[in-house]
Amino acid sequence: MNVDTVTKEDISVYRLNPVSLPTHPMTNSRFSIVIPAKDEAESLGDLLKEISAALGGDSFEVIVVDDGSMDGTADVLQRLAEVHPFLRCLVHAQCCGKSAAILTGVRAARAPLIATLDGDGQNDPCYLPALLALMAEPGVGLAAGQRIKHAHPQAKRIGSRFANRLRARLLHDNTRDTACGLKAFRRDVFLRLPYFDTMHRFLPALVQRDGLAVRHLDVVDRDRLHGRSKYGVIDRAIVGLFDLVGVHWLIKRRRRVPQTTEVFSNSD
Repeated sequence: MNVDTVTKEDISVYRLNPVSLPTHPMTNSRFSIVIPAKDEAESLGDLLKEISAALGGDSFEVIVVDDGSMDGTADVLQRLAEVHPFLRCLVHAQCCGKSAAILTGVRAARAPLIATLDGDGQNDPCYLPALLALMAEPGVGLAAGQRIKHAHPQAKRIGSRFANRLRARLLHDNTRDTACGLKAFRRDVFLRLPYFDTMHRFLPALVQRDGLAVRHLDVVDRDRLHGRSKYGVIDRAIVGLFDLVGVHWLIKRRRRVPQTTEVFSNSD
């Protein structure tokens, strides 16, 4: 598979190509940014300002999926929409998990290209232009951020390191870090993938399984300014082990991706 890494120093050379990223006929958005958020009312205001600054005058929409928050996240977003006309908000009646929130956002997206980042502010939106530019390369199905500096407690970093090594050994996805929220992918590609909770941690392997290339971008995580992580560590690790075995099975069950060429067609 074609899996290359772009470093932080390369970011300045990347610019979005308006020809390679088509707009949606209803919204004129060239891409949609999906943000899963649970109890992130304090973080989202600053994050939306940073997104607006990073993308300048580009055409995009931001979809924040409130995953069963209890801190008034939806009310805060409604007020923020008065300042940010690109903002949309979807609400889960109860917490369904990060993968479910991303799927909800992707299904609602009005653009053919998707970028994701977490709602806690640890993912820096300055990397979005570089990620989206990587998607303009032929055959690329996913551009994924890989953290070179983690803003997490030591116990979480150790657990993440172990999980990444185990995943890489079993799936051979050539990805150092799959838990980074910064990603970009084609909407149609994502919706073809088999859905399961925690699927967002296996996107490189699932995209490669469909015969598409993965590009990587080195990114630096920031410290969380408000609150704490809303998704548990131990429960994610236990469920992730079972899902790892399941993804390994899916990969083994698809030995060949069809390469199809239309020879002729009688239709106009």
